[in-house]
Amino acid sequence: MSDFTLQVDQHKYLPLGGREVHAILTVTGTVAQAPPTEAAEVIIIDTSGSMTGGKIREARQAAKAAVDALREGVEFAVIAGDTSARMVYPRGRKLAKVGQSTRDNAKKAIDSLDANGGTSIGQWLLLACDLLESRPGAIRHALLMTDGQNNEGEDAFARALKKCEGRFVCDSLGVGDDWVPDELRKVSNALLGAFDFVRDQKDLAEFFTRITEASMGKTVAELALRVWIPKDATLKYIRQVSPTLLDLSGKRTPFNPLTGDYPTGSWGAEEREYHLCVEVPTAAPGQEIRAAWVKLVRPDTGDVHASGNVLAHWTEDLALSTRINRKVAHYTGQAELHELIQEGLSARAAGDTATATARLAKAKQLADSSGREDTARLLEKVVEIDPGTGTARLRRNVEKADEIELDTGSTRTSQLRQES
Repeated sequence: MSDFTLQVDQHKYLPLGGREVHAILTVTGTVAQAPPTEAAEVIIIDTSGSMTGGKIREARQAAKAAVDALREGVEFAVIAGDTSARMVYPRGRKLAKVGQSTRDNAKKAIDSLDANGGTSIGQWLLLACDLLESRPGAIRHALLMTDGQNNEGEDAFARALKKCEGRFVCDSLGVGDDWVPDELRKVSNALLGAFDFVRDQKDLAEFFTRITEASMGKTVAELALRVWIPKDATLKYIRQVSPTLLDLSGKRTPFNPLTGDYPTGSWGAEEREYHLCVEVPTAAPGQEIRAAWVKLVRPDTGDVHASGNVLAHWTEDLALSTRINRKVAHYTGQAELHELIQEGLSARAAGDTATATARLAKAKQLADSSGREDTARLLEKVVEIDPGTGTARLRRNVEKADEIELDTGSTRTSQLRQES
């Protein structure tokens, strides 16, 4: 059983003619008792040809660590992925229930994995989807790791992601420096999971254990943010901004003409924050309206776990209307930092040195000013700024792993520091 709160942070006062309303929604879940056993987990291991040698050995150890981290009674499967997808355990397209014998048998099957063939991530996800759809009421999760570039056509990959969307959550890992962050970013965006970089393959088991334990801590299969906005208003965007960036704007399921549901995936004891932006018709000074009514709901039952109002109040007081909400400003800056890094890395890859230098230098300044020391250190490996003149230049011979770590790390955000 879980309890939830929804807190709205905003500055509601708008100048005359102002239309854009911003708010940060902080959703917190607390677990009141032990998690239920109704959960289903699929572990997906890349066994393509590039996984030979130490990588496949570490992948076997990691998969076995994930099996050990599963709760008793959870249903699970292990998939091997190359040009196609095949069942490792159990035999046949089905799930097995976690117990001592099934753990032992799964680990024996994992020990037989070898590396051969290409990489077709969409096919791996489609098999996971088929398995997990057999448990519609369960908390459904997949853990995927890959070390290489997807060999599927873009259309086939997109179709696979579309079919899987809304059916389960998938967290994914890229190992080494020969995978493409944008491919796992697409998985993350479609399936509401995180993606991360495993720089050293020897750390893979630790990552698998941590992600599996987090999945086992989930207590609610699916929650949505149900957002009502007034007639003639427009919801410009709704984004998860903490702990990672994830745009939910295009995932709207209509509830009624003025209300839509935005999926957030499964929940346990955790906190997430969302940035809501609504454009409303302007009004006379002194008038106050509800710009949005947000509810945290369980879509299958309609149960409301928490709710909050986003307000808009027009004023002629310039001092009042120009105040800035610290939390809104903080996460706006975090989103800008991500965009600068993405634009800078894309320009660098395209050979546009001027654009890459400008974007990454600005990102470095923003990371420094917002306390993102981890990101600032990664940026220093890509762009150099002269402390005396402020002149920036791209570094030569940047390690591919450093670039990937910067790329993947840009989706993680820092929470607003409390004022002393």
